[in-house]
Amino acid sequence: MPRVDIEHLPDHARVWLFAASRELAPEERDGLLAGVDVFLDAWAAHGTLLTGARDWRYERFLIVAVDEEAAGVSGCSIDALTRMLRDVERRLGIELLDNAPVLYRRGDTVERISRAQFGELVRSGDVPPETVVFDNTVATLGAIRAGKWETTARNTWHGRAFFDLARPPASAK
Repeated sequence: MPRVDIEHLPDHARVWLFAASRELAPEERDGLLAGVDVFLDAWAAHGTLLTGARDWRYERFLIVAVDEEAAGVSGCSIDALTRMLRDVERRLGIELLDNAPVLYRRGDTVERISRAQFGELVRSGDVPPETVVFDNTVATLGAIRAGKWETTARNTWHGRAFFDLARPPASAK
């Protein structure tokens, strides 16, 4: 049973998060997910099928998860996932594998901008530490379920990188 619904994977399942450079049209999304499903049905590490799943959120985020207790991923199996997604990027004219941009919520919209642009918005006061961001560095399905993926900037690496929240206030020195 290589591919399962993501709800059936345990919290300790390892995840990879991929953010599309733009929202996908329904037919693009359907094609992407059909291709990912075919890939997951055959995804293996050292000849052992992996128990994996995928999810699609906000017309922009692909989540791929694997239960490593059933069988662990290998460098080669991760490379195979990357190759498949590069093919999708070329076919759809999007970026999925670029982890450099910051993705955050502006109202009901998911914005994707460079780290430099996000830093400018922080400095201008347009983006406060309470801004909801997507922390695509989370490593487990449990972290996503616990709200650590979509949370305020103050609770993620964004808070340390852009708001100096890891430093003590000047009055504490």
